[in-house]
Amino acid sequence: MPTASLPTPVGWIYVTEQDGHLTRLDWGQRPDETTPLLEETRTQLIAYFDRKLDRFDLPLNPKGGDLHQAVFQAMLDIPFGQTRTYGEIAKELDTYGQPVGQACGANPIPLIIPCHRVLSATGLGGYSGSGGLDTKIALLKLEGGYPFLL
Repeated sequence: MPTASLPTPVGWIYVTEQDGHLTRLDWGQRPDETTPLLEETRTQLIAYFDRKLDRFDLPLNPKGGDLHQAVFQAMLDIPFGQTRTYGEIAKELDTYGQPVGQACGANPIPLIIPCHRVLSATGLGGYSGSGGLDTKIALLKLEGGYPFLL
């Protein structure tokens, strides 16, 4: 599967394409086997980190069952610079906070599917991306609107 890497303020990341859709975003560096979609993804990620893009427009195909897909969509619906809690998303989806948290942790395309915008009722919650909470905090600060982190 083709991949493209780029340096970001939260470390090197790479994205993976399969059948014309993004399927993964991971931390690290891989050899580039670029495609037009991966080049567009790289362009949009650079614009995001430059605070010139607040919503990605890319074809996504994250793996996961029905509940995971519903949680992924709920995360995509959270506007730039805003947050939701696991409980708020659970209420929207008529489920519980723990499965929402598990789906957030299983998100195969973090940053683009913004799991960093989901918080626990009592604080930041977790973050499964490289760097853990430090990365989550950096992304929340980048997006602004989080005075408790500034």
